Amino acid sequence: MDSIKNRRTIRKYKQQDIPDDLLNGLLEEAFRAPTMGNMQLYSVIVTRDPAMKERLAPAHFHQPMLTEAPVVLTFCADFNRFVKWCRQRKAEPGYDNLLSFMNASIDAIMLTQNFCTLAEAAGLGTCFLGTTIYNPDQIIEVLNLPERVIPLATITVGYPDECPPQTDRLPLEGIIHQEQYHDYSPEDIDRIYAYKESLPENKHFVEINHTETLAQIFTDIRYTKEGNEAMSKVLKETLRKQRFDE
Repeated sequence: MDSIKNRRTIRKYKQQDIPDDLLNGLLEEAFRAPTMGNMQLYSVIVTRDPAMKERLAPAHFHQPMLTEAPVVLTFCADFNRFVKWCRQRKAEPGYDNLLSFMNASIDAIMLTQNFCTLAEAAGLGTCFLGTTIYNPDQIIEVLNLPERVIPLATITVGYPDECPPQTDRLPLEGIIHQEQYHDYSPEDIDRIYAYKESLPENKHFVEINHTETLAQIFTDIRYTKEGNEAMSKVLKETLRKQRFDE
């Protein structure tokens, strides 16, 4: 529990390799995550080769932790393996659709979180790169992913060479709903986001970006409508190319 309560994102790593037996052991334990129908609709690409990291870097906007971490893991939604097994056993699959992508995505994300929790408990640090779903087509090409396989999460892993402060979280009352969803009043929103808005680092973001509110940092700078729509088009096309659009 302490490793979860005290967790923080680690972006700087010691130049120390992660032994294969440790990494494989953590991954094997992570496979105990819940999975749809016990199908294990995921695959994990392990990247250690510096040249391969450099090839992946543009898809992740050249974030330095990608090339500096000893290990990069790409977690993928994968129906390719299961479909091939079905066909080799005289079973005709029907998984080229959005529901199947969602099922495989949930499997892959639960595996990802399981791995991160185990890795951090073992003394490793991790960083989740949300850029994976921004440029899936580039990652598919670099990692040679076949049809019915889509990258969902990239995790950099290594022994921590920093101890950054934890980032804030919303209070429990802002997230938990008893029995049914209870929509938020304006007063609820003010109360739930008060601490986040009061933090000096967040006030600094507002000041240096010349915005009126912290929310505008998200809507106008970090996650804009135009950016979201452009990346959504890429993701839709990737779903089509990878056979998840029927």
